[in-house]
Amino acid sequence: MEEAVAVLDVGKTHAKLTLVARDGCLVATRVRSNLTLRDDGGTQFLDAAAIEVWLVASLRELVREARILAIVPVAHGAAAAFVKDDRLLVPVLDYETPVPERIASVYRDLRDPFMRTLSPKLPDGLNLGQQLFWQEENHPAVRSPDTRILLWPQYWAWRLSGIEASEVTSLGCHSDLWFPYEGGSSDLTRTRGWNRRLPPLRRASDVLGNIRKELAQSTGLSPDCKVLCGLHDSNASLVAARGLGDLVGPVFVVVSTGTWFVALQSGRTRPVQLDLERDTLANVDVDGVPTPSARFMGGREYEQIVGDGLGATATIADATQVVAQNIMARPSFISRSGRFPRGGGAVIGNTATHGERAAVASLYLALMTNVCLELIDADGPLLVEGRFAVDPVFVTALASLRSERVVFAWSVGDGIALGAARLFWPDLPIPRPRQVQPLPFGFGKYAENWSREAGS
Repeated sequence: MEEAVAVLDVGKTHAKLTLVARDGCLVATRVRSNLTLRDDGGTQFLDAAAIEVWLVASLRELVREARILAIVPVAHGAAAAFVKDDRLLVPVLDYETPVPERIASVYRDLRDPFMRTLSPKLPDGLNLGQQLFWQEENHPAVRSPDTRILLWPQYWAWRLSGIEASEVTSLGCHSDLWFPYEGGSSDLTRTRGWNRRLPPLRRASDVLGNIRKELAQSTGLSPDCKVLCGLHDSNASLVAARGLGDLVGPVFVVVSTGTWFVALQSGRTRPVQLDLERDTLANVDVDGVPTPSARFMGGREYEQIVGDGLGATATIADATQVVAQNIMARPSFISRSGRFPRGGGAVIGNTATHGERAAVASLYLALMTNVCLELIDADGPLLVEGRFAVDPVFVTALASLRSERVVFAWSVGDGIALGAARLFWPDLPIPRPRQVQPLPFGFGKYAENWSREAGS
């Protein structure tokens, strides 16, 4: 039986468990849709218990597919759990739940300046510090000094191994908890005492310990199966990209696509003027280095634009018709975040087919991604990975917009899983990306018209 690393990827929309073999092949995958829970007051929570039930059942199945040497947890940002006595004390907040104004107004005065945290004020619970503050106001018991705060990837590492840890990619993900250029806790974190309740900082690649004995028994995993500390999902894509010889030199950009489209600039040392009003920020990579970033909720916006046609695949012929008729989507369909936070998204013009509607959405994603890249003054070759790397209209339109740069599309199926597996196997072979050619027709006039509609 071949050896594999199991990557647990707890995303906002889906959770995935993927086996990655030593040769870089994806052996098997299990996926579940993540549902949001709501209490009587409408507050939204992540369903940690259901994810865990699914995880155990999936591990029980996948042990038949390969000998699992290690498990690497990966998860989205802006989520954390309060734990004590080996249990979750209160439900984990969903970052899309609206924060009451009485909480938000007090919290605004507690935050550190943007230029120190590089974490802009974001809507709802997208700043993790605001979530922690709200939980403490609602549940005074979580303020206890012996209560621990586990970031979302490390919550799953703890559930698997019983060992508590913190890790910098989640601490530095628009959390308000970290000073990226100083490499330490924010003043807010120290003032609130959260630094004393966050477990010791470990590297993403650190082995925390073996799988819990009871999990080994219930799943059939070897008792020697290792559990790594894990990391934030977009940063896993960056780890994978660093294993590609096509990206000559350390300076390149990764665009990770899924529910969120996140552009991460790797390797550049000169400073970037980030715009806190336009969802630009600095993430922090696995080495603790600030990584200029910009993002928008592209996957969600795509779904809203396509509507009933979801599932249709746009072709270059569809895009040709759409551009010729100047049919476009005006931003934004998700308000209060991204490059155009005031909302007002609409489709201008009428499409004849689901394919044309999908082309409108794909062109929109390319135009929005290009704006994100401009906001961080993107430098070096560009690698697109994730769900939309196989969208022919999106990647070719982006290549047209970034004609001065080399653009690659990485159709590996799961750059996050490969990056996470590289933490255990640093020399893991990474499939090469393909270079993307621009659209075979003029796109400049359409892009200019879109910019005017967008108000940019």
